Amino acid sequence: MLIFDKLQKDRNSLHSCLLVNKKWCKIIIPILWKKHAWNLQLTIESVKKLSNILLSFLPSSSKKLLSDHGIELPSTILLYKFPLLFNYISFCNFPRQINVNNIIHMVLGENNNYQSKSNLLEQEIYKLFVSECKSTRILIWMTCQPITLFPGASICFLQLYKLCVYVDIVNSNALHEMARICKNLNKLYIDSVSDCPNNNWGGVISLIDAQKHLKVLEIIVKVDKKIGKEVSKALKRTGNTIERFWLNSVEISTFQFLTSLINIKELTINNWEDYKTEEIMEFRKYLAISEFPKLQYLRIIGPVSCLKEISLFIEKTGGNVSTVIIITDKALENTGMLIKAIADNCPKITCLNTYIEPKDFIHIKSLLLNCRHLKLLRLINSSKKSDVNVNDNLGDELLDILASFSPKSLSDIIISSFWKYSSEAHDRFLTKRYHTQLTFMQ
Repeated sequence: MLIFDKLQKDRNSLHSCLLVNKKWCKIIIPILWKKHAWNLQLTIESVKKLSNILLSFLPSSSKKLLSDHGIELPSTILLYKFPLLFNYISFCNFPRQINVNNIIHMVLGENNNYQSKSNLLEQEIYKLFVSECKSTRILIWMTCQPITLFPGASICFLQLYKLCVYVDIVNSNALHEMARICKNLNKLYIDSVSDCPNNNWGGVISLIDAQKHLKVLEIIVKVDKKIGKEVSKALKRTGNTIERFWLNSVEISTFQFLTSLINIKELTINNWEDYKTEEIMEFRKYLAISEFPKLQYLRIIGPVSCLKEISLFIEKTGGNVSTVIIITDKALENTGMLIKAIADNCPKITCLNTYIEPKDFIHIKSLLLNCRHLKLLRLINSSKKSDVNVNDNLGDELLDILASFSPKSLSDIIISSFWKYSSEAHDRFLTKRYHTQLTFMQ
């Protein structure tokens, strides 16, 4: 068994092994179908063979229903003699929408009534998998088919570990039913196809509330204020188990949930929308009073200028922060305060992307001396004033500090080309730090 586990990614070797004897065949067939059935690099011919095998498992009631609606299944499926040696479908991972679409296209081709027929065929394919897949662990839910309302759903999705929901596509009732069935998700991703998905959020809230051990939550889609308020309330109720959180919009009316993320290790706030003053103040308020003792990864992307608040809660972390990434298109204040907070409280940091002014160069020395595990350092000019570089060779001080105090681990340095550097300072840096990649960024 250990040998077969090592060969899980080696499809050709597994094929060879299954021919050795019946015992090996029984062991390897489930591995092959689980790991390689949905390989998207299959040839057209292989897709046809795979589809034929899977469609052959359709119950007679489904085949009759399809036939009554003018959907003729490939005649080749009649060549398979039942019962087959294995229930291949039970070994497969639950199909993605693209896998189901491939089967549908193989059956219907360029049929004139493609849309209406494809909906029915899609329904019967999903019913088949829901009834046969007994322990689905990962689901990319991107269909309007009410898959949790099909027979067998309570068993199929009971042990779901990772779920990605396209909130503007899924069936609302089915989403609520998923919340009833599935209570032990580890990872939940909320995404959408459209730009303004405001449907089905009641089901999403129920799904978040139902989880007992949710560790990863990513809300990749934008939400409006009304929905955001409800999302925030749900996060406040359940946020104490979350370790990784990604929010793609801070326009959610209240940020009280931040104080509930007591076990957070990775936090990403990512949005480029402009916010009203009250929203920014609300965000800053709860950011400043939140405590993240286990925080390791912080990324804030967008026009929210809150370096002071970030500095305050970095001072309350437990010294485990390894990555800090700040990206914005706004002029920033308190850049030195943030660098100082990191220097004093983040001895394990390996990656830092932040902003700086010439008056902050003095803090870089402390950063380099205290943070001896740094691997990547990216320092961007924080001022938008056009006259910042009036003073010739303003960057020499920064280059000399980097050359003299950088730890051996620091292999990549990216600094703003906004300041002027003398050739002498550049040569001094290259002499001392010849093994470090230095990049000047516009």
